[in-house]
Amino acid sequence: MFYKFFSVCFLIVGSGLTACATASPDDPLAGYNHAMFDANASVDTALIEPFVKGYRDVTPKPIRDGVHNVLDNLRAPTDLMNNVLQGKPGGAAQTLLRFVVNSTIGIAGLFDPATGMGIPLRTEDFGQTLAVWGAGNGTYVVLPFLGPSNVRDTAGLVVDVFSHPFAVVRYRGETIVQLTRFTVNGVDVRTNAIGLIDNLEENSLDLYAAYRSLYEQSRADAIRDGELDVDDLPDFDEFDDE
Repeated sequence: MFYKFFSVCFLIVGSGLTACATASPDDPLAGYNHAMFDANASVDTALIEPFVKGYRDVTPKPIRDGVHNVLDNLRAPTDLMNNVLQGKPGGAAQTLLRFVVNSTIGIAGLFDPATGMGIPLRTEDFGQTLAVWGAGNGTYVVLPFLGPSNVRDTAGLVVDVFSHPFAVVRYRGETIVQLTRFTVNGVDVRTNAIGLIDNLEENSLDLYAAYRSLYEQSRADAIRDGELDVDDLPDFDEFDDE
């Protein structure tokens, strides 16, 4: 079922190549991206935002935290795979240990005792793996419902989706389970981003540019595991006395 969704995404992106009258060298899909960004924003304003704010208001925080913890625990195999592929044995070991602790002591991931034990969450995805292997960002693109992405991260998303245990193992009702997982995960992500998105909407003169900048910066930070990139430092030679 999900191949149809991603096929639609790529078809839309392809059609955008010929519809970008306002394209620029650093955003060749600008026409399509702006249109999709506006469409996503309209759906969010009309449906998603009211729902997630209602969910936040009526659902006690311990329950929301439990849902978030379970979702984190379910993606542990994906994190483990990508830590291994990126050559991070320490991250892989922590991910595996965290999964065991939270799946047992944490009651199937409902609670997160691993963090309290000093075992951090090491989230990694295949888009990051491709970057570690040397793949560039590729063209920036706004995906339907999913929002900001690029060619590399979109390809990585496809791999992450189809390599997830829920997708690999065959069982009765797998489509319903997958759709439920995607829906609940989307609600969780959007709920946790309420403050950030409200702040962007209130303080950004160009919301499209703000989202793009935030996405690109956060992905660069994730790929570097939060480490400072020396290329981002100013050229201190400019301040030398002549």
